[in-house]
Amino acid sequence: MRGWIPPVLCLAMALAALLPSASARRSQDLHCGACRALVDELEWEIAQVDPRKTIQMGSFRINPDGSQSVVEVPYARSEAHLTELLERVCEKMKEYGEKVDPSTHRKSYVRVISHDGTKMDLSGVKIDGDVASSLKFACESIAEEYEDELIEFLSHEADNVKDRLCSKRTDLCDHALHIPHDEL
Repeated sequence: MRGWIPPVLCLAMALAALLPSASARRSQDLHCGACRALVDELEWEIAQVDPRKTIQMGSFRINPDGSQSVVEVPYARSEAHLTELLERVCEKMKEYGEKVDPSTHRKSYVRVISHDGTKMDLSGVKIDGDVASSLKFACESIAEEYEDELIEFLSHEADNVKDRLCSKRTDLCDHALHIPHDEL
């Protein structure tokens, strides 16, 4: 019986080999979902600011010729506003739930409370505190780690920020280039 491995042991070894990849996929789904939700929330917050609102940037010191190097820039996409948003935006993750794709078993995260109060279709969406807290934690770590990239991308109006940031720049969503763009 030398070299014979009991079938139960083979099954246990096969399952053990699969566990890290399933765990890694769950983690990737969570971080990708958090990144995409973070960008959605930031873009929504930016869109809520009056486009005529400006902020003065530059030096408030007076130059030798008596002038100042101050310029007015749109407030919505200013570094000051974006930094302020990054400090509080992850609180919005409690307004998200988890949805599992029945064919791929990949998890995505969707808003369960609309911005404007319209009724939402929540069929198949899991809403619970553990999901919200995991998403919030992932959001906070992404906001901290990629703060400079978020500010860089969002300080200028750009198309497909979610894909450009979450997939191409950070690889948080390297599996997700096929995820459709949602509308605000």
